[in-house]
Amino acid sequence: VTSPPSSDSTEATPEDNALRLSAPIRYEPDLFLSSDANLHRYEVHPLGTFPHGPGPEFKTTVKVQNLGCYPVRNLTLLMALPALGYRRATFLSVTRVLADNVS
Repeated sequence: VTSPPSSDSTEATPEDNALRLSAPIRYEPDLFLSSDANLHRYEVHPLGTFPHGPGPEFKTTVKVQNLGCYPVRNLTLLMALPALGYRRATFLSVTRVLADNVS
């Protein structure tokens, strides 16, 4: 922003009387997080009745969308998946992570 100062006297070089101001602008990103899964319910049986071998395959899709008009950089998505039960019995194991349309 350039604003000329005013004065009551006459000056020989009024063009050097300018002030340049700048201010950083911060904006809030408009991110939308959604998820979808193929299993909406999975029953964990009482102790000692776990089926042997892996259970049904559980697939989940997480989508992060930028609904704003400014790009968002260096975004990190962290997911915590409960995988251990009573006496550290494993009831979930991650077999694949696919990341599409990510740069």
